[in-house]
Amino acid sequence: MAEKKSYDWQYVSVGGVVRVKLTSGEDIAHLGELDQKKWTVLSCPVDGLEFDRRALELLDADGDGKIRVHEVVEAAEWLTSIVRDKDLILKGDDVLPLSQIDDATETGKRLKNSAKQILSNLGLEKDSISLADTSDSVAIFAKTKFNGDGVITVASADDEELAGVISSCVETLGGVPDRSGVDGVDADKVEAFYTALEDYSAWKAAADVDKESIFPYGDNTEAAFAACETVKDKVADFFMRCKLINFDGSVSAAVDVSAEKVAAISDRNLGTCLEEIAAYPLARPTKDGVLPLDAINPAWQAAFDSVRSLVLDVDFPGSKSISEDEWKSVLAKFEAYTVWKAAKKGEAVEALGIDRINAILKSDKRQTLLDLIAKDKALEAESASIDEVDKLLRLYRHFFRFLNNFVVFTDFYGRNDTVKAVFEAGKLYIDERCCNLCLKVNASGNHAEAASLSGMFLIYCTCTSKKLGKTQNIVAVMTGGGVKNLRPGKNAVFYDLEGNDWDAVVTKIVDNPISIRQAFWSPYRKLGKFITDKIEKNAAEKDAAATSDLLNKVDGVDLTKKDAKQAKQPFDIAKFAGIFAAIGMAAGYIGALLKDIIAGATSEPLKALIVLAILLLCVSGPACLLAWLKLRKRNLGPVLNANGWAINSVVLVNILFGGTLTSVAKYPLVKTPDPFKVKVPVWRKILNWLAAAIVVVFVVLLVAGKKGCSWSPFYKEPAVEVVEDAAPAVEEEAAPLAE
Repeated sequence: MAEKKSYDWQYVSVGGVVRVKLTSGEDIAHLGELDQKKWTVLSCPVDGLEFDRRALELLDADGDGKIRVHEVVEAAEWLTSIVRDKDLILKGDDVLPLSQIDDATETGKRLKNSAKQILSNLGLEKDSISLADTSDSVAIFAKTKFNGDGVITVASADDEELAGVISSCVETLGGVPDRSGVDGVDADKVEAFYTALEDYSAWKAAADVDKESIFPYGDNTEAAFAACETVKDKVADFFMRCKLINFDGSVSAAVDVSAEKVAAISDRNLGTCLEEIAAYPLARPTKDGVLPLDAINPAWQAAFDSVRSLVLDVDFPGSKSISEDEWKSVLAKFEAYTVWKAAKKGEAVEALGIDRINAILKSDKRQTLLDLIAKDKALEAESASIDEVDKLLRLYRHFFRFLNNFVVFTDFYGRNDTVKAVFEAGKLYIDERCCNLCLKVNASGNHAEAASLSGMFLIYCTCTSKKLGKTQNIVAVMTGGGVKNLRPGKNAVFYDLEGNDWDAVVTKIVDNPISIRQAFWSPYRKLGKFITDKIEKNAAEKDAAATSDLLNKVDGVDLTKKDAKQAKQPFDIAKFAGIFAAIGMAAGYIGALLKDIIAGATSEPLKALIVLAILLLCVSGPACLLAWLKLRKRNLGPVLNANGWAINSVVLVNILFGGTLTSVAKYPLVKTPDPFKVKVPVWRKILNWLAAAIVVVFVVLLVAGKKGCSWSPFYKEPAVEVVEDAAPAVEEEAAPLAE
């Protein structure tokens, strides 16, 4: 069997990394054949992206908040199976011609019919459908009686009586939102409504069977019961006090209101002391245990008057007092009423009134409503297909851009002002710079620790918008300018992609090299800072010592010297012997190397330049080399990983590309004089020129001396080589021969 030929993928170098190239609809259709190891991203979060939210939710098929490779492949296969000309997907248009919906498949046929139904519902006659048409589901279903969601509204009813029942149900039990945007009722709501109607009607009917025992005071029974319940505990308290006095007369003063209690509040406005007075007995207790109706505690008088008019004047007309047995007989008359009251059901529909309730039950529209709901539910598949048309339009509009941020990172490396990568949040203006690469911080815990592996200079900010009433955290990537003015607490301004401005405050900085130039000068800045800190520290210590010495002298005690002696530690030469030896060896090696290099120079100025270049190289070279190694390896991947992405490849930000991510302010040469510029004193100018002249004269004299000018103080006369005369020795050797 012949081996199946794999799809012919095209590749391109993006950001210094080879990635697959998506240039046609066929590429999208074959995404399932692309080796997952070659995808730039394995998963990305749904939250925190500057992208169509609904499209992201549709791509997240399992709803777990993450979009993974297999979900992207499924969406690609579904979309390309419906659109005839797959290359149209690359345009990202929001209008799809109906002719481009492939009705050769069952899904395509259903979607095409649903698209036509949407246009019909909206009253539109055209041969294309747009994302705006499918986005407003309320408008789509506003004029329809049935929409497949199993909810019917007043508009679904064929007659006024049925519409009135639906309205009463929504009014009492609350409605269920319909796709048309109006509250309606579903099957469960209808069943609950009729159950409540039946329960309440049966409960009210039970009172008619034994009306006299349930309503002992007729229509006033409910008010009479409420009045007795209000004073019941206070009446019981009164009769117990009477029983205590009957039991032991000596306690009468203790259970009665005392003159001292009244005297305690007599100097106040007693009209405002009802709470204290209400705590006194209902009436003055006596041994005979009878409650006088005309001597009631004034704080309880109004409540007791209701009991007297509704109950006592009915049961005991003309009576001036009431005994405990008489009171108990009153309460006993409410037993049947309380039992009936406790059995109350269907109170949710009570507001309709018993007449309306019985009328609805008599008309019995329950089954009619359920049939309408079933009729609406039968269109569920068609309505779901209408929702699917919205999915088709959203993916047709946004899917290719999503692929550019998932399979490849063309939106990020393209640096287009109108199209940004989905993870970009806006721009940060700070310290005469604009950081064009800013990301929202989804997880603030260890985000900075994870993102520090990127090798980039990161600025974390908390941004607040009073206009929007929101707060968010961002991280900005800085790739240009200096760092001396950047610190936590520094204020800045952040602009999101919609143009809204936010007050930004720097909360954290992850320090990494920004540029070779910044790295070149960093050793000198550090040296300058070190010297400045030392001077400031020394000055502060001397100031503190002087102040302390002065105070000690004033107190008559000089503790400074004593403390200094105690603090002074002997210098341990052995401890530093190894360090000195290493430094000496290194200095000797470097000196020998410099000597060899300088010896090869042909002129003194050249030698000076070589020495200067070597010194600069020795000081700034390591920092520049380290910065170069880091800058060429900067990777946005760890920052995205900290935000919940699963990056499958490096996202390099090299030196050249990094220069596009931060713009630094550049000023023209100003020719107009500054009236507030600090002028240099004349003596300092003279001193500077004098120092420059001395240096020039020194260099001239040094060079002249080397050139053999005798007038130079650096001139040295050449050494004369003494050669001994060899002639006498020859004559001495020849003398023996002559002899």
